[in-house]
Amino acid sequence: MATASLAAPSDAGASPSDAQPTVAFQGESGAYSESASLALFGPDAELVPCDTFDIVFGGVEDGRFDYGVVPVENSLAGSIHRNYDLLLQHELHIVAEHVLRVSHCLIGHPGVRLEEIRRVYSHPQALAQCEGSLAALGDVEVIAAHDTAGSVRLVKERGERDAAAIASAYAAEVYGMAILREAFEDESTNYTRFVAVADEPQMPGPGVDAKTSIAFAGINRPGLLFRCLSAFALRDIDLTKIESRPLKGVPWQYIFYVDFAGSLQDEVCRRALEHLREMSTFVRVFGSYPRANATWIEGE
Repeated sequence: MATASLAAPSDAGASPSDAQPTVAFQGESGAYSESASLALFGPDAELVPCDTFDIVFGGVEDGRFDYGVVPVENSLAGSIHRNYDLLLQHELHIVAEHVLRVSHCLIGHPGVRLEEIRRVYSHPQALAQCEGSLAALGDVEVIAAHDTAGSVRLVKERGERDAAAIASAYAAEVYGMAILREAFEDESTNYTRFVAVADEPQMPGPGVDAKTSIAFAGINRPGLLFRCLSAFALRDIDLTKIESRPLKGVPWQYIFYVDFAGSLQDEVCRRALEHLREMSTFVRVFGSYPRANATWIEGE
């Protein structure tokens, strides 16, 4: 099974400095976003579950929360587009990232046998990541829910002994439920990248292995993307992600989201952005932040 050894942002010298920050995440207690929040901010942080990503972003922007932690990308399902859109809509800054190994468990009431399960609840993405394992259960109804951890709570509160939920082992612990099967996902290489957002930027210190996230757009002419990306290629700057999204209000026009290695503390990165601005009509910098130091180790 693939595992990840991750250096927390505090190890890089650029983690949030509040002793007890208020950190918002989408979902219920036991959600994967809560695990990512704990990894980023530690057990002393005040973690606040929210019903929607919109509440997380809005609460950070209006000062109710010091930080928000949201998923932006899954190694199997791809980008969480809603959060890329919200990054653009809100004047917030990415200050840290964390890559979480997502291992799903099939969770039910204590004492229930696997063959007794007739219904399985979970978030649509979790259900999609467990399609093969669900099919192997036989005649089982699959029911989409708003949250993985919330599915565990629902099964417990309803007392449905012939129902189960797909969520983390942590969620089973939080709600006092039993793990019927571990590693229920179809692919073991299942990781989700989370980012922490704040209302002020927090620039990484000198020498920190950093990443910068931006968005840009331009007039749709032949060679636009080639010319814009040349600002990075000519300076040997590594692009770690690029994705296009529709530009709202302008049909068939697109905005490009890019992550690249380096910090705006580096002159070469600042020059690349200056060059990019000469060829585009819009550039937004979401932030420079310590790069999650993920080491992938193949093993049992």
